[in-house]
Amino acid sequence: MNLAAFLHRTALLNPDATALGRGLARIATYREFARQVAVLAGQMTGRLGLQEGDRAAIVMANVPDYMTVKYACWHAGVCAVPVNAKLHRKEFAFILENSGARVCFTNGEKEGAIAGLDGEIATLERIVSTDGADWPALTDGEPVPMAEVEPDDPAWLFYTSGTTGRPKGAILSHRNLVSQTMNYFADVGEIAPGDCIIHCAPASHGSGCYGIPHVARGAAQVFPESGGFDPAEMLDLLQSWPGATFFFAPTMVVRLLNHPGLAEADTSNLKLIVYGGGPMYVEDLLRGIDLLGPKFVQIYGQGEAPMTITGLTRAMHENSGHPRYRERLGSAGVARTDVEVRVVDADDNPLPAGGIGEVVCRGDVIMRGYWNNPEATAATLKGGWLHTGDMGAFDEDGFLTLKDRSKDMIISGGTNIYPREIEEVLLKHPGVREASVVGRPHDDWGEEVVAFVVADDGVGGGGPTPGALDRLCLDNIARFKRPKDYRFVDSLPKNNYGKVLKTELRALLEAEAG
Repeated sequence: MNLAAFLHRTALLNPDATALGRGLARIATYREFARQVAVLAGQMTGRLGLQEGDRAAIVMANVPDYMTVKYACWHAGVCAVPVNAKLHRKEFAFILENSGARVCFTNGEKEGAIAGLDGEIATLERIVSTDGADWPALTDGEPVPMAEVEPDDPAWLFYTSGTTGRPKGAILSHRNLVSQTMNYFADVGEIAPGDCIIHCAPASHGSGCYGIPHVARGAAQVFPESGGFDPAEMLDLLQSWPGATFFFAPTMVVRLLNHPGLAEADTSNLKLIVYGGGPMYVEDLLRGIDLLGPKFVQIYGQGEAPMTITGLTRAMHENSGHPRYRERLGSAGVARTDVEVRVVDADDNPLPAGGIGEVVCRGDVIMRGYWNNPEATAATLKGGWLHTGDMGAFDEDGFLTLKDRSKDMIISGGTNIYPREIEEVLLKHPGVREASVVGRPHDDWGEEVVAFVVADDGVGGGGPTPGALDRLCLDNIARFKRPKDYRFVDSLPKNNYGKVLKTELRALLEAEAG
């Protein structure tokens, strides 16, 4: 089934329902949205020369045109490659080249970040800006029929950073994303025409994934004027958009709860906050339920299993009379309806309740594999199960509690940051002999990046300085990955095998933070 079929079904059933909005303005109905998509799809395969199965990248800020481009890709049988708009130019270049994208769609806000890459990357033939001179011609013409696709055809290349320091493209098929959509209806919540999802988290990630079930049910896709998350703006939008759902990182939930205007705001139009992407402290969650009501759902997933491994339903958040209520609120919930989830030992043997091991899962939502990376695919999908790299344990009732992140991932503001990627950049400095990057607790962002650096005394011209290392990072990786603190040490703690003991570094920072 082509994902674009959800849109065209909605356009038939609810043609006059609002499909796209920005700020307080209603931009397009579903009738208009579906026609825009079908016209652009025709221009993609005509004027732009894209063929079914080609990849088209999307490097755009959060704007309504994002949805038009993505659904036009699917309508045309083209695989969309939504890219985190916060990345560095070199990171954009890697993903565009690795994916083999022939066209990259962007907008005025991001044009400068990728300008000229079509002359540097052999496979990239054209950069198209939705704010550029070519856009009116690409959105004018006659609609074309929707492409026939196979269920396992790639629909979305989801680039997720890895411990190797290079992002990997998880191949999400039409089947995967249909399964994700059905799992939303089964476990997350009901959606009705007239409802909306407000995209203040990136459309390239979880919020964009949850746009799909909202399109399928005729709900509006609303983009804040700011393009991002501002608590005051969110509260203003709630006054005009009923039935509103947000996808928030836990840090965003906390920022909303701490906003001084929340006490006086009318939040009756808030339908649901789906949170995920990092740990949510039980006290913060209880405060959220007290201030906003039982309007929360937790999801645990990965790019390789989009939004769908385990979950804590709205009813579970409401069940305050359960004897283990607080314990359950601190868990990642139970296996989702259409996914098998296990906790296994080092030999992939299932562990009993209480046993701590790696979380693995399988089902129709699991990616096909990694783009052009058979070795990583074989390792991650060993035995037909997705190996998440997360450590956890089930209790006797099937609730999963995550214990540790085996890949040492840092989660800052709901965004995954992988230390090795930063360490490799720091080691480019001739005065850095060793580097180890860990996360430090942060009240607003959950964690912030801290680098422990061992200088090479044998290098002339003086050792590395925080300013020099900052410049090196800003020249190679996205700003949000840059360490917020540099600790210069004589040596790094290691075990008998020479492995750096990051647990000791994190413990040091946690002790300092009290």
